[in-house]
Amino acid sequence: MVEKIQAAIVGSVQHKPQKAADAPRAFPLEQVAELAGLALDDAGMTPDQIDGLAIGSAVFSEVRMFVPSMVAEYLGLKLNFGEVVDLGGATAVAMAWRAAAAIQLGLCNAVLCVTHARPGPSAPRAAGAGPSARGLGAHSGAYGAPEAEFDLPYGHVAQNTGYAMIAQRYKAVHGYDERAMAKIAVDQRTNACANPDAFFHGQPITIDDVLRSRMIADPLHLLEIVMPVTGGAAFIVARKDIARTNDHRPAIIRGFGERIQGKSPSYVDDMLVTPIGPASRTAFAMAGLAPRDMNMAQIYDCYTITVLLTLEDAGFCPKGQGAKFVRDHDLTWRGDFPVNTHGGQLSFGQAGLAGGASHLVEAVRQVQGRCGERQAARHDLAYVSGTGGVMSEQVALILEGA
Repeated sequence: MVEKIQAAIVGSVQHKPQKAADAPRAFPLEQVAELAGLALDDAGMTPDQIDGLAIGSAVFSEVRMFVPSMVAEYLGLKLNFGEVVDLGGATAVAMAWRAAAAIQLGLCNAVLCVTHARPGPSAPRAAGAGPSARGLGAHSGAYGAPEAEFDLPYGHVAQNTGYAMIAQRYKAVHGYDERAMAKIAVDQRTNACANPDAFFHGQPITIDDVLRSRMIADPLHLLEIVMPVTGGAAFIVARKDIARTNDHRPAIIRGFGERIQGKSPSYVDDMLVTPIGPASRTAFAMAGLAPRDMNMAQIYDCYTITVLLTLEDAGFCPKGQGAKFVRDHDLTWRGDFPVNTHGGQLSFGQAGLAGGASHLVEAVRQVQGRCGERQAARHDLAYVSGTGGVMSEQVALILEGA
């Protein structure tokens, strides 16, 4: 029996997503400082109350090692807990449970969690520096990496091909309803149209629009794939007694789970058995709740197929029945099963490592009743997921309003 978790998310903030060319440039330390200040203001807390830090693994141009100590020094914090989290899109959700665990163990009282994703100033290119590997996405082209030898030479490059391969396998095993897949993107765009901060706010789409959009990697169309933007996010996890002093309703962390399966789908036993299954079962068991108890789901959505597989493997519907679930339910903020009420990364935008934080921030603000037009009618319990790589590392989190 897991002891009841004594931690809640009390403050949260995120930058409005922007294209890189339009975003202000700042050093990573400056971005972290700005986000930290905004999160503290939202929580009604002061820096001296923070004694824990979780930082995303996004590149710090200022340093390659000792990131927590450098950030603590820059922010003037004295820490009892410091962590760098490197789980790609699952990073923000993973930060939340690590912070809760540290508080539960008595290591610290309040943990600042930050992911930054705006561009920094351009540095002079070092003499002899090699070419950029940005085009490889989550894949590694480094000498000695298995992917460099066995994936990249055969066209399995970056995320599009990996997720398309998973979707093709799903099609072969369970069939593939392309209109149901498109409906995921359409319902999330409806949510984005109720969110002034979303990148695609005011730009509704139809199922036919999705299916007419350019095919990127069969069967995935352009409008089924994330919109890359810049941004950043931060949130604070604190002891429940501290959380109750805040003006906003605390979002209690009821349960969490994490599962790391492998980096490339080329080597997994079954591409359709994803890590979110065991992660979610752990989270629900810890919370003493079930998928049917959730009022909403904020699901990591780099692609529409990611949402479908998460709905199935997390237990919201049986395996192979994801398309029917999508057809039978209204996934918009006003519907019977709201999903990604901020628009998801498909329509809010994916701000690099901070992209997964958007789901967590949205869940917190929904639970707190702070979402304005898109506020869900029932908002006491929220399921949140994070995904890194190509369904490689996944985290589940259950939040409940106090």
